[in-house]
Amino acid sequence: MSQAPSPKANVPRRSGVVIPHAPKWHQRLGAFLLFMCLRALLLTVRCRLRVPSEYFSPGAPAPVIFCLWHNRLATCIKVLAIHRRPHNAGAGMAALVSASKDGAFLSRALEWFGVQPVRGSSSRRGAQALRELTTWAERGYDLTITPDGPRGPCYQIQDGITSLAQLTGLPIVPVALNLNWKISLKSWDRFQIPLPFARCEVSVGRAFHVPAEASDAEREKLRWQLETELRAITRD
Repeated sequence: MSQAPSPKANVPRRSGVVIPHAPKWHQRLGAFLLFMCLRALLLTVRCRLRVPSEYFSPGAPAPVIFCLWHNRLATCIKVLAIHRRPHNAGAGMAALVSASKDGAFLSRALEWFGVQPVRGSSSRRGAQALRELTTWAERGYDLTITPDGPRGPCYQIQDGITSLAQLTGLPIVPVALNLNWKISLKSWDRFQIPLPFARCEVSVGRAFHVPAEASDAEREKLRWQLETELRAITRD
């Protein structure tokens, strides 16, 4: 996934429309194999909420923007499915995915998990992705954003997510997924893969609301507060 695009971040090409890379046949096959392997692995992972949260309980507010670190993607699918989806069963989940070739592979894998991918990032197809995310939110879908992706720096929130919250009026809910048993890859984000029978502790931070009339300075203050909150509930 990738960070939420800023409305000013995308520079249109001559055609005015940026078409995201479509998955090729080998990417579609790889996405299916990843889905099967990850689904089997996640069946063994036990997840629990550290503290009860109104966003993962009956009568939960919907829709919302879930904010989590890019390196927690492998586990977030199960957490949102078992703790959130039953309370927003009338809609679903939409996630921002890079418009790149790698994003084409990830988007197909997310579709297997029942997640609606929206293609774009701060550097490519940003304005179009922002409009599509808003449309899915209007349909009642929760939105999932990894605000330090797709390139990093790790654990640094970019400003696109606050722009998205300002545009949609939805609260940003920071969620930390802390695994007790995992492999951390040597990638820019130290991507985490849960090991079989790992335990995942889910910590939910306080929600952030971005007023429609918020200035650039106010959005920056909220961005910093959001980053501080998500870092505080994250354990590596």
